[in-house]
Amino acid sequence: MRVASSHPAPAPAAGELLGHPRGLYLLFGAEMWERMSFYGMRGLLVLYLTDVTRGGFGWSRADALSLYGWYTGLVYVTPLLGGWLADNVLGQRRAVVIGGLLMMIGHFLMAVPDLPEAYWLGLPRAAPLYLALAFIMAGNGLFKPNISVMVGQLYPPGDARRDSGFTIFYMGINLGALLGALVCGTLGERVGWAFGFGSAGVGMALGLALFLWKARDLLGGIGLRKTDADRAQIAAARAAAASQGTGGLTSVELQRIAVILILSFFVIFFWAAFEQAGGLMTLYTDEKVDRHVGTFLIPTTWFNMVNSGLIVLLGPLFSALWTGLAVRRLDPPIPLKMALGLVLMSLGFVFMLGASEQADAAGKSALGWVVAAYAFHTMGELCLSPVGLSMVTKLAPARLASLLMGIWFLSTAIANKLAGVIGSQAEEFGEFTVFLGIVLATGAAGIVLAALSPVLVRMMHGADQKTVEPVPPVPAAVPGGPA
Repeated sequence: MRVASSHPAPAPAAGELLGHPRGLYLLFGAEMWERMSFYGMRGLLVLYLTDVTRGGFGWSRADALSLYGWYTGLVYVTPLLGGWLADNVLGQRRAVVIGGLLMMIGHFLMAVPDLPEAYWLGLPRAAPLYLALAFIMAGNGLFKPNISVMVGQLYPPGDARRDSGFTIFYMGINLGALLGALVCGTLGERVGWAFGFGSAGVGMALGLALFLWKARDLLGGIGLRKTDADRAQIAAARAAAASQGTGGLTSVELQRIAVILILSFFVIFFWAAFEQAGGLMTLYTDEKVDRHVGTFLIPTTWFNMVNSGLIVLLGPLFSALWTGLAVRRLDPPIPLKMALGLVLMSLGFVFMLGASEQADAAGKSALGWVVAAYAFHTMGELCLSPVGLSMVTKLAPARLASLLMGIWFLSTAIANKLAGVIGSQAEEFGEFTVFLGIVLATGAAGIVLAALSPVLVRMMHGADQKTVEPVPPVPAAVPGGPA
């Protein structure tokens, strides 16, 4: 029996591919190219900031990781504003287009950081760097939450394919990250920083072009600005809820929003650990891991491909797993899946403890330790991140969907800043102590979340229940309207 919901989805264009709406694969492709640009630049950032021989800034590790933490934190704060603008002014589709354009400009600005100071009216050499990061942060705020919300709108309430669809979408994220490490990372490390950053801008341009080309055909009414009828319906719902003294929200909606906030708190532990990959683990791999395979020295940025490559390989398996378990009524509740993700993250850093001990004893650690850590982090990510995106689209009231997706990403912002602070402690306390702290913190958070799971499931009021019979296709909307 299908569960009733207050989340009516706009009608997508008719047609499916491999059991999912065709629009999913457009959003997959657009997100893939955007993440190629984002992760490609991110993987180079701390190496560029600490470089002293190839035109980098020559900053200390602590200063580089501090900026990295501020950047990766603030880039996930801006989705709050981007979500509000989409819900109230732009619509998700226009927000994605404007966001992609801003990010493209930012990446191309990263490719020209070494122009003479006079060109920048006497401003410090780092001025174009900061300007570029500001463009990327603003663009990400518009792009990131709204493309995720549109994925959720492709599926009617109760559709058992939604978690699976988000896992497929998440493969696009990580295929992009894989391309970013391979293309941007290789060009940046082996050819020149400007080539790496410039290739990130090209990737964003490709994603934007793809979205503009096919959005109208494959998304139908998904993501368009609200009509007068939509606004009237929303106003009526708010008035009805306001009469109950709940500030425009029903008691069920309030409890569901509380679940989003509680789970957002727990994922801070996960992402604060996971984001060591772009900071401390990148520097550790660069300095203390034997990266030779025969006579070939593996570029440091290539290690970021381990996580992305495993997501692409394991994503279909997890997608099939969630759908298969849902059909058999054995699918674990969302909080329990996310608790498992935290435990797997903890186990991954146990391997980094082994790497640290070996490096202290022998000067370098085997690369197998790092690869094993990334493998467990990847399995944890597949249990937590795409499931979390799906969760927000299930629980958020439709009129607040993008804003609450922004709040979900705010937890990632806090975690990224915290990750920089944690990583910088390695200079004072050593890598082993930092890795041990991460093992204990993420493991404890996972156990506590698992214990809270039954309470959180009750507060969701059936939003995570799924139909087991095939869901009939949603009637197609008439294509048209702004992209």
